[in-house]
Amino acid sequence: MLSLQERESKKGVFSKPLRSGGSADGKRYNEIYANFSRDGYSRALADEYADAFVNDRKKPAAEDILQTVKLFDRIRDFGTAEFYLEMLSDKKLSNEDKFAYCIEMLKNKSKRGNWRDAVDFRTENINFLQKHSEKVSMKQRAEMYIALSLVDCASKEYMQAFKLLTGFGYRPQGRNDENLLEILITGVYICSKSGEQDSIENAVENARGALKLFTEFEHPWLKAYYEKRIEDAAQGII
Repeated sequence: MLSLQERESKKGVFSKPLRSGGSADGKRYNEIYANFSRDGYSRALADEYADAFVNDRKKPAAEDILQTVKLFDRIRDFGTAEFYLEMLSDKKLSNEDKFAYCIEMLKNKSKRGNWRDAVDFRTENINFLQKHSEKVSMKQRAEMYIALSLVDCASKEYMQAFKLLTGFGYRPQGRNDENLLEILITGVYICSKSGEQDSIENAVENARGALKLFTEFEHPWLKAYYEKRIEDAAQGII
């Protein structure tokens, strides 16, 4: 979840005085972010954000719907995440929002086990994803390849899933690289789903090794959160 300053610098979301709510929106966002920074991901956080920026709005912003989707995804409530994704299915989106929407849709369909739908959605949108990925940050590209690898994993194409994770040229960004950790945790999950015990143990060791390199965490709960994510991925839970 972005801080208010990061969010404003990205799109100026709350900085426009004519936007409904104006500074009140910024204050509410800061309150929710403070809860997130202190307590981490939770159903209460997801519900609070959804009520504040989506459910009680006549025309919620696409970025707020996407943030709500991500919060429910993090607590593995994929059904509710899908509900909010459907709000965007017929909405005209900017290329940036469409890119994020496609990634979340691929992840959601794959995690729910709807691999045929995931493959079809990928086929429909892969040209856009590949073209737009040339314009985005390495973090966003990593998110895309993680999502695409989950589609292959759901389809039981485990070798192809690994090729996607390891073959797109991600370069580690120092000791505190959360993007690399997300890639490695996805690798643990794919190994677990493949059922190859030796591969699972090696993937877990790699993920734990990357986590041990961290010298600082943005939030106090993050270390324990990632430790649990690695453990869960080894059990086929993501």
